[in-house]
Amino acid sequence: MTIMNDETREFVAMHRDEDVRELALKARRVDGLDLPLALDQIAGWQIASKKLPQWASCEGIVYPPHISMEQCSSQFTAQYKSEIAQTLLASAATVRANVSDSAESDNQTTKSEPQLSDSAESDTLVAKRAMVDLTGGFGVDFSYLARGFSQATYVERQRHLCDLAEHNMAALGLDQARIVCGDGVEYLKQMDPVDLIYVDPARRDEHGARTYAIEDCTPNVLELRDLLLAKSQCTLVKLSPMLDWRKAVADFDGAVREVHIVATGNECKELLLVLGRPAQADARDGVDGAGSHRRPAARARMGQMDMWTRRTDNDKTPLARTRVEQMNGGMDSAGTVDSFDGESKAERTAAASHDGRYAAPHMFCVNDDQRIDYDSAAYTQGLRIGGKPLPEVKNYLYEPNASIMKAGCFDLVEERFGVTQIGPSSHLFVSEQQIADFPGRGFAIEAVGSMNKKDTKRLLNGVKQANIAVRNFPLTAPQLRKKLKLADGGTVYLFGTTMQGGDHVLLRTSKI
Repeated sequence: MTIMNDETREFVAMHRDEDVRELALKARRVDGLDLPLALDQIAGWQIASKKLPQWASCEGIVYPPHISMEQCSSQFTAQYKSEIAQTLLASAATVRANVSDSAESDNQTTKSEPQLSDSAESDTLVAKRAMVDLTGGFGVDFSYLARGFSQATYVERQRHLCDLAEHNMAALGLDQARIVCGDGVEYLKQMDPVDLIYVDPARRDEHGARTYAIEDCTPNVLELRDLLLAKSQCTLVKLSPMLDWRKAVADFDGAVREVHIVATGNECKELLLVLGRPAQADARDGVDGAGSHRRPAARARMGQMDMWTRRTDNDKTPLARTRVEQMNGGMDSAGTVDSFDGESKAERTAAASHDGRYAAPHMFCVNDDQRIDYDSAAYTQGLRIGGKPLPEVKNYLYEPNASIMKAGCFDLVEERFGVTQIGPSSHLFVSEQQIADFPGRGFAIEAVGSMNKKDTKRLLNGVKQANIAVRNFPLTAPQLRKKLKLADGGTVYLFGTTMQGGDHVLLRTSKI
């Protein structure tokens, strides 16, 4: 298949570091040169060099139009999805091996499942594993997920994207990739079960307008829930970071095993849900909520938790995956108590989790190399905290990263890092001693004052410019900047917030 001829390819190689707009105006027309395609390739490579450096370094990749490049996953988020997939399946293989060992010791036989192989015949994790991406798109996520499988199927309705995927997967050396041009839902209905299904629903309606609600995206994965669970060991669903994760969990009615909030550069990029069969249904089949055979209780139970650990490439701290029997209480990403229309479903899901019918999802908060995980049933207070006595000496101020802000796990932050929230709903924390590994930004407190003129004059002490942020404060950052007559930038960081007791304060700080 030829997507780009030699003349166009040579033009791209010669001019790929140049400004695309200038090229469009001054480029000399040459016989055989497809200039619009060449400009798309140059613009695509320039974006990929920052967003997808591994793709950019691969000769022969053909890029889609500009908007698709802006919307596609980054290398960081795509690699993280691959890490999730491999960890889930490695865990499933380990559990099955333990079940097999236990069965042999008890002189029992265990029926093996054809979808997942952990046989000793292979020394790699990819042997006989199969995955399907039902919403292929440009294929970035697929290209990273596919590397962990011996069979990987890309499904996409648009023929030109299928042609691109077929070309690019070959250029990337992914010989196990199979490209299917067709409707993902129809393919799901007729396909054989696989180890992993990946779905990234399109977040635009029939008129091309942006949409975020799960039921408004295409395909509607809520309608496909039971079919997805029946056709895979695990299903990984990518959703808009605008969604409230608690409502998303409630909407899937007990099927969510894990929630991953993924940020990079302190900006939330993706909300990822790992779906598995609900615990109640699995009890009949002897498998856990991710579709893997459950370990014998004597070997797996630790109180109320079934735990295992993993390490990430960027984090020396083991991540503990915990199966628990409660559901997280509800506050939205801004820290207020949930009041969404589906609250009754959320309450029913919480009750089902509490009495053991459903397992509460395990949470993962990721911001580049800052990663924490926790049991969503054990930390339910969120912004209900804020009454813990503040330290007498407040030397340091901390602002959690975007993924933690989205998760709302502020009670976890207090407990795990030994800090105290400065006031209810303020999302800022203080400590006497510096916390070196705090997952967010840290600042040294230089002065604290009120909003009266005398205090602000003392607080600013001649400062003419500052970086301003507000949390739970009556003024916006621009309003506060205007009131204080400060220019933007510099080395001073000024926070406006509300302390315990309701006092509005300003904190002048410097970054550490």
